[in-house]
Amino acid sequence: MANHYDICIRGAGIVGRTLALLLARERLRVALVAPAGVPAATADGHGDVRAYALNTASRTLLESLRVWPDEAAATPVLRMAVHGDDGGQVHFDATEQASPALTWIVDVPTLEARLQDAVRYQPQIEVLDAPAPAALTVVCEGKTSRTRTEFGVEFDVTPYPQQAIATRLTCEKPHGQTAWQWFADGEILAFLPLGGAQGNSVAVVWSVRQERIPVLLATSPEDFALMLETASHQTLGKLTLQGERASWPLQLARANRWVGPGWALAGDAAHTVHPLSGQGLNLGLGDAAELARVLHAREYWRSPGDLKLLRRYARARQADVLATSLATDSLQQLFSLPGSPAQALRNWGMRGFDRSGPLKQWLAQRAMGLAPTL
Repeated sequence: MANHYDICIRGAGIVGRTLALLLARERLRVALVAPAGVPAATADGHGDVRAYALNTASRTLLESLRVWPDEAAATPVLRMAVHGDDGGQVHFDATEQASPALTWIVDVPTLEARLQDAVRYQPQIEVLDAPAPAALTVVCEGKTSRTRTEFGVEFDVTPYPQQAIATRLTCEKPHGQTAWQWFADGEILAFLPLGGAQGNSVAVVWSVRQERIPVLLATSPEDFALMLETASHQTLGKLTLQGERASWPLQLARANRWVGPGWALAGDAAHTVHPLSGQGLNLGLGDAAELARVLHAREYWRSPGDLKLLRRYARARQADVLATSLATDSLQQLFSLPGSPAQALRNWGMRGFDRSGPLKQWLAQRAMGLAPTL
């Protein structure tokens, strides 16, 4: 391949590799920058505990690239149960949405390995360890992106007074393809089903107050599992820690500019949201899909780096990201409010929403990537 590229993608994570494959399918010449020293993805993950909830739109996109994992690594969620801190509950069911699943819980290392293999066999993509000149540079480096700063973009960050702890559990009872979420004392615990339809393991994302992090990370595996049994009201019986514990700070963040002449941001380099909605990676894959669509539909005389062209991408994505950001931030703030009046109000609201019919239906469809933004 000649040393000239149409697109240079900085960042070889899930969003970066997905975008590279989409653009290569358009016969664009892509340089994918994966810095030396970054370990390659492996199917077993070597203890990596990450798992993401991917919606129908994301699944359709990844299936079109033939990188969707097999059933053992992509567990369909048929039911979702959300519990408030004073009896409020919201339930979702795939049958009500006439869908095979509400979402899929995907093992991240397996998906990364599939994407890596697909990139390796795509002749339009060249993997580099340093950036190369191109008509368009797309920044997919994540929330700590250095390239974003080089382009003079401000990243407006609002830290949450929480950090997330992720791990995996083996459960006494099978998960029954149900995802659970519990709100309590300003903290949020999620159990996401793993291991296929008959599995009895879950991925855990526990958003806890920052001051509790050192103690929770230092607690023995047995005592930590007991804490999770209590926090989950023993819904899945006895729990056993299956993986290491990982932790990271939570934030709401958004770039003040997503595009400029010859460059664009995508994924966490452009926006981050609270994990309570499970929409973070879906938003990033939505960015990749929309940018590929805009480049596919461009006038023949426009360069991929044309600013007017890139603004079409930014306008299309910013509304969706803003709506999701506002919704997740509002929920986080609502359940962080102390006091009995606030507790009674939010749980009353949950019970009302669970009976709301069309509104609940629309929200479920939107989370699945099947409904437009209002």
